[in-house]
Amino acid sequence: AQFAARQAAYEATMRSLIRAVETKDLYTRGHSERVSRASVLIGRSSGMREDRVTTLRYAGTLHDVGKLGVPTRVLQKAGKLTDDEYEAIQQHPSRGREITKDLEFLGEAIEGIHFHHERIDGRGYPLGLKGEEIPEFARIIAVADAFDSMTTTRSYRGARSIEDAVVELRRCKGSQFDPVMVEALVAAIEDHGWDVTDTLPEVMPAPTADAAPAFGTDDDDP
Repeated sequence: AQFAARQAAYEATMRSLIRAVETKDLYTRGHSERVSRASVLIGRSSGMREDRVTTLRYAGTLHDVGKLGVPTRVLQKAGKLTDDEYEAIQQHPSRGREITKDLEFLGEAIEGIHFHHERIDGRGYPLGLKGEEIPEFARIIAVADAFDSMTTTRSYRGARSIEDAVVELRRCKGSQFDPVMVEALVAAIEDHGWDVTDTLPEVMPAPTADAAPAFGTDDDDP
C-alpha cells in the first residue's frame, strides 16, 4: 500500500508539471506522453531492465519540462527565431534539470532530461557532448523526440508518415542520433506498431492569410 501510494504521488507530480507545460505551449499537447511511450519501446527493444524502463518513462514524460522557464512569447512566436530567442529555447534542457534535480525518485531520468538535445557528433546542446559521453537515456529520448515531432501535425505542416520519419532517422544516424537507438525504435514499431490517430491535433485556431509558421517549439526536428 505504501509503494502504491508513493507511485501515485510520483505520477501526480509528473502530471502537474506536464499540464503546466502544455498550458503554456498548445502545440506540445500530448507530445510528452508520446515521447515517453516511444522511449519505453526503445528501452525494451534494446533489452533494458524493467526497473530502468520505468525511470526512462519518467524521463520521456518530463523531457520538455524546462520549457516552463522559456518565455511564452518565444515558444509561441510566429516565424524565424532571432539568435537570442533560439538561445532561450536552448536553455530548456538545463532549466529542466534545475526543475527536477530535487525529485529523488527520478534518478538517472534527470540526466535524460538534461542532455536529450545532445548529438552523437558533438554539435548538440547544452554541453556539446558526443558519442558515449551522452547518457543512454538522453540518446533514447533524442530519437523518440524527433520521431514524434516528425509524425505529428504542426500549425504549418502536416505529419510525415512513419515510413518517411524512419528514413530521416536513419539518414541522421551517427551524426544526430545513436544508430543503436534508431534501429531499436524501428524494430519496436515493426513489432508493436504506432498509433498515428493518437497524434492528430485538437482543434487549433485557423491561420490567417498572413500568418507565419510558429517555430518556437520545433528545435526537436532533425
